[in-house]
Amino acid sequence: MSSYEMNKKDINRRLIVVGILIIIGIVPLISRLWILQVRDCELYREKAENNKIWPQKLKPERGKILTRDGRILADNRPSTDVIFVPGDCPPEKVEEVAELLYSILNIHPDWLYQQIERFREEPFTQVIIKRDIPRSDWIRLEENAFRLPGVYTITQPLRRYPYGSIGGQIVGFINEINKEELANQKDYSMGDLIGRAGIEKYYEDLLRGEPGFMMITRYAAGLPQLRTDRFGNLVLAKRDTRGHLLIEEDFFKEEPKPGKDVVLTIDIELQKFCEDLLLGENGAIVVLEAETGAVLAMASSPRYNPNVFVTKGKDLERLELLRSKPNRMINRAISEQYPPGSVFKIFLAATALEKGVITPNTTFYCPGSFQIDGKGRAWKCWQKHGHGSVNVVEAIAYSCDVFFYNLGLKLGVDTISEYAKKVGLGTKTGIDLPLEVPGLIPDKEWKAKINANKPIWDQRWYPGDTVNLSIGQGSCVTTPLQNAVLMATIINNGYKVYPHINANFLLPTPPERIYSESTIKTVIQGMRLCVEPIGNKPAGTGKQAKVDGITVIGKTGTAQVVSLELHKKYESEEKIPKEYRDHAWFIAGVIDREPKIAICVLVEHGAHGASAAAPLAKEIISFFYTKKEQKQSDTLIAKHNKH
Repeated sequence: MSSYEMNKKDINRRLIVVGILIIIGIVPLISRLWILQVRDCELYREKAENNKIWPQKLKPERGKILTRDGRILADNRPSTDVIFVPGDCPPEKVEEVAELLYSILNIHPDWLYQQIERFREEPFTQVIIKRDIPRSDWIRLEENAFRLPGVYTITQPLRRYPYGSIGGQIVGFINEINKEELANQKDYSMGDLIGRAGIEKYYEDLLRGEPGFMMITRYAAGLPQLRTDRFGNLVLAKRDTRGHLLIEEDFFKEEPKPGKDVVLTIDIELQKFCEDLLLGENGAIVVLEAETGAVLAMASSPRYNPNVFVTKGKDLERLELLRSKPNRMINRAISEQYPPGSVFKIFLAATALEKGVITPNTTFYCPGSFQIDGKGRAWKCWQKHGHGSVNVVEAIAYSCDVFFYNLGLKLGVDTISEYAKKVGLGTKTGIDLPLEVPGLIPDKEWKAKINANKPIWDQRWYPGDTVNLSIGQGSCVTTPLQNAVLMATIINNGYKVYPHINANFLLPTPPERIYSESTIKTVIQGMRLCVEPIGNKPAGTGKQAKVDGITVIGKTGTAQVVSLELHKKYESEEKIPKEYRDHAWFIAGVIDREPKIAICVLVEHGAHGASAAAPLAKEIISFFYTKKEQKQSDTLIAKHNKH
């Protein structure tokens, strides 16, 4: 055999060996490719989809709520919360995770199963498992992290209300948004907290802030990537397939923008004082800075502590609060409406003077009762023997019903309704708080509407309806805030007052004038005589509000809750059940001090404004100006010592 043939055979042999080696190498690749693309394609498609970057929402810190002098009514403290992401928990691990959570957090396994089913269409939703866990629970969760896929601990701000029930109905509270609400709240996600009442609700958009986000890598192993560092911050963490933490990676992050603080006009010391005055009673007190409409205090009793809604282990207290009777969560200053009784006479007197229906010298004779056109039903005056001949100043001071029966008929319901809206009676004041009710000043249109399905004679407005309205009875209802605004309008020389609780509220300019200076002068004269004697005229029904050294003006109101006939069934007033007793009102103002203040006191079923409400107004005035003078004195002493 020639050398050429031998070389050729050797080359062929080598090519065969190489070919065999290539085939041996290719077969596993083809086999692997078949497994990837055919047999297990669905499995690897799912893993590939999971092995991607996704955004993780970062919640902003909620803004603080502060008093006028910077005291904190609502702020935040760190809270360690436990969240569950159903999509991060492999199906074969669910039972183990459920049992482990039960042993650590006392979370029933059924709850976890419900969440997985509930968020089947949104598997990567963060579900709050438990808020504000103790450090001992956090340690156990971290120790068992590799056995808890889908379970993470994160540090988030938890709302805190340092003053508790003081100002609770003003501040309000927050709690977790529910799934049904998410449909209408596109900027929120499951687990977010939202304002439910008070300032927390009204200024939700300001307080909430703007969420941030970070990008998280989700690995095909299905484990990741969130944990808390030693400072309690949410960080990215990489784990191996056994769940062990590896070195942290860099990641893209946009920080959340914290919410803005809201500074209120509230004087917290005055607020506490007013609330304490109402302890044991149902009612409300409003104190306004008369010239600006700033709310200095708004007390409502009974009250509640908003911390109940954010503190763990308070489920029974929350349930009791929500079911409480009387309802402790209602802000009675704006969300309840009552017959105003005789405080309505101030509005009627001012309107009649302004419209020229009467002058300061106009008199009506009061024999103790009144008949329309001298016939028919006799409308009683509270002073059964009558007041004799009285002018408007005396009628205000001594609260003569007969004078105002005449006045109402002369004005007519149309004018009464028109001016009521101007002043803010029977309509929302626009206070920056939620759930304000409008009250009602009934008129012809209203009566026809509510009786539309009744005979025509029930739809008509009668003179008797006007008589009833003239003393704040019948279907007439107002809120304590509305009556405080009425008082402030008088003190503010007839200019419209816009009540507000945000210290940054911008007053409308120019202000609208409702009553002239001459009208206000006459009304103030009557309200001053109500509280203190003038010349040879004795003080009227509000003398228990007199404060030595301070000029106080005021008006009592006693509003019927049930008919007088029902009262007559009892031997004495003391034996009338409390729920049948009249509501007690007193509106008051101070006109010779700065700042001038307007006050409304309502004591539900207090029986008489003169005895139940006027003394409270006196205490408020004494406290407010004594405290102010003390602060001024302390400031002067401090300046003197400094120099």
